[in-house]
Amino acid sequence: MNELNYREMCVAILKLDRRIRFAGIATMEGKIVAAEYRDGLEPMLTKEESELSIMQSLIRMSTRRTLEAKLGKTVYAFAVYQKIKRAAIMMYNEGSKSDSVLMVSFDRETDHELVITDMIMPFLKEVGKSLDNDGS
Repeated sequence: MNELNYREMCVAILKLDRRIRFAGIATMEGKIVAAEYRDGLEPMLTKEESELSIMQSLIRMSTRRTLEAKLGKTVYAFAVYQKIKRAAIMMYNEGSKSDSVLMVSFDRETDHELVITDMIMPFLKEVGKSLDNDGS
């Protein structure tokens, strides 16, 4: 994937594991730039509810920045709900500046840590959007 296309990124992320329900990308200002659902999936939230949920995640992510000087940069944050699991994964430019957030939801029984660390994070590194991307 030479030219970064957020919709194509979401489609590619959905293809990483059949238990990924949703992949969406929003700017740090809360603008949703891409959102894709697994084929045949009926979304649990309306478009407006999804926008609100992403905005709330961005607010929570921004509050974490106050401790980053001591704890290190946020890699991802995670929530377990009764019906699904959700992660907000920071995407970085040039390895250090967060520019957007990847929102991913999973089926409840998914081993989310495995999918995130072994599939999603390597994909983000490949497309130049991971924390440890050095621009090469």
